[in-house]
Amino acid sequence: MTRTQIDVTTCQICGSTETKLEFAETPFKVLRCPSCGFVYVTPRYSDDSIHTLYDEDYWRSDSPKTKGYASYADEAPLYLKTFRRRMRFVKRYLKPGARILDVGCAAGYFLRVANAEGYDGYGVEVSAAIAREAREELGEDRVWVGMLDSLPDDERFQPGSFDLVTMWDVIEHVPDPQDLLRQARRLLKPSGHLILETQNVDSRFAKKLGPRWHHFKHEEHIYHFNPATVKLVLEQAGFEVDHLTSSYGGKYVSFGFIAERAARLNKVASVVLSPLALMKRANIYLNFGDEMVVAARPKTNANGHSQA
Repeated sequence: MTRTQIDVTTCQICGSTETKLEFAETPFKVLRCPSCGFVYVTPRYSDDSIHTLYDEDYWRSDSPKTKGYASYADEAPLYLKTFRRRMRFVKRYLKPGARILDVGCAAGYFLRVANAEGYDGYGVEVSAAIAREAREELGEDRVWVGMLDSLPDDERFQPGSFDLVTMWDVIEHVPDPQDLLRQARRLLKPSGHLILETQNVDSRFAKKLGPRWHHFKHEEHIYHFNPATVKLVLEQAGFEVDHLTSSYGGKYVSFGFIAERAARLNKVASVVLSPLALMKRANIYLNFGDEMVVAARPKTNANGHSQA
């Protein structure tokens, strides 16, 4: 499949054309905006072709250290375990029976956990390849395959009808995160909340690893946020941040995953950790403090109404 690449010449957040080179891995450059600190990748795929990355090969990738997952479906128990842990945070913002929309729901693991807790969950997923599993598990009426701006105009997805919108590992993939966040805000009740997770490029762990950081996957992770820039992008989309934490950014991972990602560090680490692959079904909870979970609410005007 042919995808069009474009050079990125301006900062998505502040519009500056000034750049500082963080590092390069041909053909990609990772740039930082000196004005606001936003980090982004150039070149990247065009807006109308980037979503085609998420085909069958993405979810069962031959090179997961650079794109996608070795076998996403095989890790289902660990994703479910991770989201059960994260529900401790999510529940702070929900009443019993609340309506949830998970944007980028993939196979629907978060929604399975939410629905088991008694919430009324729906999903949107751009990748038909992985959405099949979510629709089979949750029901075809619960998961929309497509972009958020292509939701059908029916009773499921009415503006102002959701108590919570979630985006787990989504906005770093999206060419126009402000637009996506505005669409999400339109679907929220004035009293609702958005919870998103994304990586922190300025975390100690990311700084220590530099170009070897496992979230530098240039085809898919086109933007890299830090606490300041994620707050800026949310403010530009009409949100105000309630809480930002790394406490719930960890994940349960298999020993096989650790061995696989060690190959990105160096040959010595790869050799030392390779025996873990023999225990690939064992798992552990890891939190390096390099991922942020952010809760935000729609800004309101002086009358207490959500701003347009």
